[in-house]
Amino acid sequence: MRFLAAIFDLDGTLLDTIDDLAAAMNAALTQLALPTRPNVAEHKYMVGEGMLNYARRAMPPELRTDETVLAKLTAVYRGIYTKNYNIKTKAYDGVVEAVEAMRKAGMRCAVLSNKPDDATIATVSEFIGLEHFDLVRGARDDVPLKPDPSSALAIARDMKIAPEDFAYIGDTSIDMQTAVGAGMYPIGALWGFRQADELLGAGAKALVERPIDLLKHVL
Repeated sequence: MRFLAAIFDLDGTLLDTIDDLAAAMNAALTQLALPTRPNVAEHKYMVGEGMLNYARRAMPPELRTDETVLAKLTAVYRGIYTKNYNIKTKAYDGVVEAVEAMRKAGMRCAVLSNKPDDATIATVSEFIGLEHFDLVRGARDDVPLKPDPSSALAIARDMKIAPEDFAYIGDTSIDMQTAVGAGMYPIGALWGFRQADELLGAGAKALVERPIDLLKHVL
């Protein structure tokens, strides 16, 4: 194997979550009498840096510095999403098969997301299965969000595998920057939320069009 382990991003990499994310945010905006963002494609460029940043980007520009409104929107959004995270969400075609093949070959796998930790565990459990991963971690108060590499390096320490022996698979510049910062091998997932130029510009060393294509880069 080229690598002993892999870290996967969640939203846009393992799971297609954008419809449920956008629906929950628009419902929250409506509840606060704020303009909605009906173009789901726009939401692909709002997510990726945690719930608070998603809410701020969804707000009207003139309100984005209003911390009171931001806090309310974030809380309402989280409540709605928690109850409606699994309406349209699904694993991308071929993801489970690729992870299973990597595990069968002897690789160890983990998930690292900027989605809240409880939601990360819930979605991985429901749509893929926790048994496929050694560790599943989302955003927690005691660890900086990606692209800070701290969370990725913590996974490497806990799995007792050197960072350079990890492939890091994600669909945004945030993921590629995290991989570079952690000294891991960045692989861009083109089936996700962003485009090739963004991934390459952020340091991707390989791009893959389908989950199964990961195998030729990691095994």
